[in-house]
Amino acid sequence: MNTGSMRRLKGAPFHHLPQAVTRARENAGLTQKALAEKAGFSIQLMCDIEAGRRNATPEKLRAMAAVLKCAVADLQPESGVTLLDNKPPTARKRRAR
Repeated sequence: MNTGSMRRLKGAPFHHLPQAVTRARENAGLTQKALAEKAGFSIQLMCDIEAGRRNATPEKLRAMAAVLKCAVADLQPESGVTLLDNKPPTARKRRAR
């Protein structure tokens, strides 16, 4: 088994809504290639995300939302996964003992 694979397990929930990604991209006037390049990943991954073959990681969703100038929640399903905000998680400071 290839542990580097990012393919979604059959039946697993998406972090994104494929149709929402496509709609936001088209509303921004971008091609799949342009969005992929600006967000920093491959055109193949972009095609797979929009087709629902691969799951967009939270980091990829944030990158796409930044390029599309929309909220991450706009690219996510209304239920089934934890909604992300636009800011990546930050490390917590350890309390002194």
